[in-house]
Amino acid sequence: MEITKICCIGAGYVGGPTMAVIAQKCPHIQVTVVDLNEQRIKDWNDPNTDNIPIYEPGLSEIVAEARGRNLFFSTEVEKAIDEAQVIFISVNTPTKTYGKGKGMAADLKYIELCARQIAKVAKQNKIVVEKSTLPVRTAEAIKSILDNTGNGVQFQILSNPEFLAEGTAVKDLLNPDRILIGGDSTPEGELAIEALVNVYANWVTKDKILTTNVWSSELSKLTANAFLAQRISSINAMSELCEKTGANVNEVAKAIGMDSRIGPKFLKASVGFGGSCFQKDILNLVYIAKSYGLNEVADYWEQVIIMNDHQKRRFSNKIVQTLYNTVADKKIAFLGWAFKKDTNDTRESAAIYVADDLINEQAEISVYDPKVSRNKMLCDLGYLETRSEVENAKALTIFNNAYEACKESHAIAILTEWDEFTTYDWQKIYESMHKPAFVFDGRNILNAKELESIGFIYNGIGS
Repeated sequence: MEITKICCIGAGYVGGPTMAVIAQKCPHIQVTVVDLNEQRIKDWNDPNTDNIPIYEPGLSEIVAEARGRNLFFSTEVEKAIDEAQVIFISVNTPTKTYGKGKGMAADLKYIELCARQIAKVAKQNKIVVEKSTLPVRTAEAIKSILDNTGNGVQFQILSNPEFLAEGTAVKDLLNPDRILIGGDSTPEGELAIEALVNVYANWVTKDKILTTNVWSSELSKLTANAFLAQRISSINAMSELCEKTGANVNEVAKAIGMDSRIGPKFLKASVGFGGSCFQKDILNLVYIAKSYGLNEVADYWEQVIIMNDHQKRRFSNKIVQTLYNTVADKKIAFLGWAFKKDTNDTRESAAIYVADDLINEQAEISVYDPKVSRNKMLCDLGYLETRSEVENAKALTIFNNAYEACKESHAIAILTEWDEFTTYDWQKIYESMHKPAFVFDGRNILNAKELESIGFIYNGIGS
């Protein structure tokens, strides 16, 4: 089966970049990305591709090349479903905030809505691809919905999880470590797997395309994120011990990272991990383990989240304690709000929780982030429902440059590892601040000796 038309439901952080790269690398395939959010689709279609809704290095150039040629963004969901041979489901699967599994299980209502809409619209056989991160055996539920429509259409369900790191998503798509495709071992399932393999084979070598059963594919995504998050929480746990003993966590990380069995990646101590995947996927894994009665397994993975939450609280507590046990009416400048550099995604960003803690202590927060808007920051704080919108707006002031954000502040907190922060004139910043001037480097990106020679009191993570 040769694929000539693909539809992706969901124009977010996964669907948009993934489909843009597929369209660029497969000019013979028509790729249509659909979403009910009219403003999001309007933004994807903005003639100035620098204004597309997702910031990823290199993405705007790829969209500019393929959009209008074989890449389209539309709100006509049913039309795209009807025309496509392959339908990717790439909608949000947030943690449930209600009912059974509240706070842990993935909320699959959007996945089910997609499946029911596909079942209603489809008139020919379709390949349906899970692209969202889903609990194990979700494909079974999707298949049950699709196979009981009574219209005679045959569906093949494939699992094709994304392994993208925000900030390097385009690089990860162009040169992936692996492409994972799970499907049924039936003849029809094998043909569907082969069809999707052939799409990726336009730019990915076959040795990097791994095929499995559906359940292995679904669980591999959760497991990969759990292992990566575990490494971050592990080194962050050691950072607290380093601070108590006089060890330096950067030196410890370098020493253990040179062990070929461990390796150096994801051993950077910080204020904690954020993003849409790590916490959500681990909580999902915890819920699945508990649902099978595997309480020890659940407790093990839940500790990764507990440690991450502790690291964020520890950072905000350290700011308060260092500033003579009070930050009331003191200006604390945040450099960075996104959960990591080279993205405008703020989901579960450490900055949100540190800001929340400090505002509760009556601090005045000033923020500069090169890619995150004021409205997004206020929405993030509003989501916590700690204070009213008016109270958040009063406590949080957003600036268009770091120098203004830091002016007349009592302390600076580095919350995102944006490269530009290392290039600033820190002498100029120091001169504009109240003395003593403190820097709390939540990402360990600044030169401690250089800042201390200027006059700053430097506080890193784990040193």
